[in-house]
Amino acid sequence: MIFETHAHYDDEAFEGDRERLLAGLSEQGIGKVINIAASIESAKSSLALAEKYDFVYAAVGVHPSEIDDLNEESMRWLQEQTRHPKTVAIGEIGLDYYWEKDAAAQARQRDWFLRQLDLAREAQLPVVIHSREAAEDTLRILCKVKQPGVVHCYSYSAELAKEYVKLGYYIGVGGVVTFKNAKKLKETVQQIPLERIVVETDCPYLAPEPHRGKRNDSSYLPIIVQQIAEQKGLCPKEVAQVTWDNAMRLFSRVPHTHA
Repeated sequence: MIFETHAHYDDEAFEGDRERLLAGLSEQGIGKVINIAASIESAKSSLALAEKYDFVYAAVGVHPSEIDDLNEESMRWLQEQTRHPKTVAIGEIGLDYYWEKDAAAQARQRDWFLRQLDLAREAQLPVVIHSREAAEDTLRILCKVKQPGVVHCYSYSAELAKEYVKLGYYIGVGGVVTFKNAKKLKETVQQIPLERIVVETDCPYLAPEPHRGKRNDSSYLPIIVQQIAEQKGLCPKEVAQVTWDNAMRLFSRVPHTHA
């Protein structure tokens, strides 16, 4: 079985067939799914999905592009949700300078990132990190805070990945690893230990080849596992098992069952 560590099944892209798709995942070899919030609204819908499906768990948090959602009241609400039995992480949180070039707005992102890292530390929950065109600031903050977690949809160099691994972070690998132009991510997969990789789709986004450009879902995870196996010179079954064990270790609130 494969552990899907980053999905957005509450997204409107799944409005037409969400129930059918989720109900069929176990037949596709997908054993557990973490539905990741990006806003207060999606934190609510992620928890609702987790309550409905035994194998679905939730991460609650606010993406750097959605920080207008955050104030003292919403932070109190997030803190309350850390006690929900199906909340297993804080995320996705982090920095995104791709969309935000203004220095003052970037400073606000850093402030709310730190606040949510503090929330994770208080709740003893791992973090799901979003970092885009903000490599230096993300690493600097995580060197200081060192809350366990995963750098999701990893897009930086293999050298930087090794720095995250030294800090104890996992690297989230998704469909991009199958793209012909994904040289940096392939190098990262080759150079870091398999014991520090978790697999994800980020669905409905970033479908792997040969489905690139279409709606993504967790049934494509075996393609990602196969590509990691090729990069590592291993069999896909071993990659699926080790990445399952990694995810269970990281998301320790998820009940243990055999893959």
